[in-house]
Amino acid sequence: MHITRIAARNYRNLAEGELFPCQGVNVIYGGNAQGKTNLLESLWLFTGGHSFRGSKDSELPRLDQKTGKNTESAQLAMDFFSEGRNQQAQLHIQAGRRASVINGVKKKTGSALIGKVRAVIFSPEHLLLIKEGPARRRAFLDGALCQIRPGFAVLLNSYRRTLLQRNALLKDMFRAPELADTMEIWNQRLVKLGAQVMEERKKYTESIAQDIREIYGGIARGKEKIEVSYAPSVKGGETLRETEEIFLQELSRTAGADRRSGFTSIGPHRDDLYIAIDGTAAKAYGSQGQQRSAVLAMKLAEAQAQARFSGESPVVLLDDVMSELDGNRQDYLLNHLHGRQVFITCCSPETVNLMETGQRFRVEAGIIYPQELAANEKPALAPLAKENGVRAEKLK
Repeated sequence: MHITRIAARNYRNLAEGELFPCQGVNVIYGGNAQGKTNLLESLWLFTGGHSFRGSKDSELPRLDQKTGKNTESAQLAMDFFSEGRNQQAQLHIQAGRRASVINGVKKKTGSALIGKVRAVIFSPEHLLLIKEGPARRRAFLDGALCQIRPGFAVLLNSYRRTLLQRNALLKDMFRAPELADTMEIWNQRLVKLGAQVMEERKKYTESIAQDIREIYGGIARGKEKIEVSYAPSVKGGETLRETEEIFLQELSRTAGADRRSGFTSIGPHRDDLYIAIDGTAAKAYGSQGQQRSAVLAMKLAEAQAQARFSGESPVVLLDDVMSELDGNRQDYLLNHLHGRQVFITCCSPETVNLMETGQRFRVEAGIIYPQELAANEKPALAPLAKENGVRAEKLK
């Protein structure tokens, strides 16, 4: 799929108007706090998810500099090609809530867009995927699985609810020891659901491991190798049934420690994703550039997994991706991500000069200006603001 038009009104600091990106690489560059990330955020919202920056919906409408308050509402519109046809979507953000329109059909929520627009996002916060603890890496696996297997979200929520119930029982057993008789019921539920979660995560990791190796090899120009593997807290068996049996045995082994601590010490909620570069742990020994390249490879592999599942390549959104990457790694992102639409933000105009084909935009104070076209590209845009006699189009 690819986006053919994006329009905004009263959204963050973006000037009102519309923009027409190319189907290849689109680079949005400019100084800090000018609106580059706001543009990517507006695109991401059409996936049906919340802001990747953690912002509340009430913070998305434009901020009035005089009153210090957000305007009452903001509107976004997108035209895109997907499922073999041209489609349209709109988002209306008001009073901290989002409503949407899909091909002329009104929906009460923004989440109704889930599955219509597919995208993968990289932002600087994703570097914590390597830098921080296992929870970040579990979230990466679970988020990616929920995108391609809607049933996994139901499974994961069921496991989490069961875990909460078991942990509550562990705490209550101090006051009411007779409750211990019910522990076996929760153990059986936890084991059945947990084994399935581990199996799904393991299969997904194995399915993207080769993609990650190939992409990272391209970014690093073959000078470094990466390995990614699933690291469960319960070593599984060859079959789902064997994994259930091993998990149940481990729960029995840790029963005393769990009662003393008041929480479940093993299970999918304690699993990890091991990432190594040239045989050493990326978290402990990887440089800033290596860690950034590793996360990029993982996110791009996620995009390829989505493409295999849906039959269409998702749009790739890369926010502030170029810093701490050398020229060769920058060249890979600008010139070797073929067969998909990419939006990249960066600060340096020099970085833009590395582009061989694609479209470039300069952002200043929320105004997005088209720059000279790269070689062999045809004009396919209207600016979000007046420049060189070109008038901004109104949001429709």
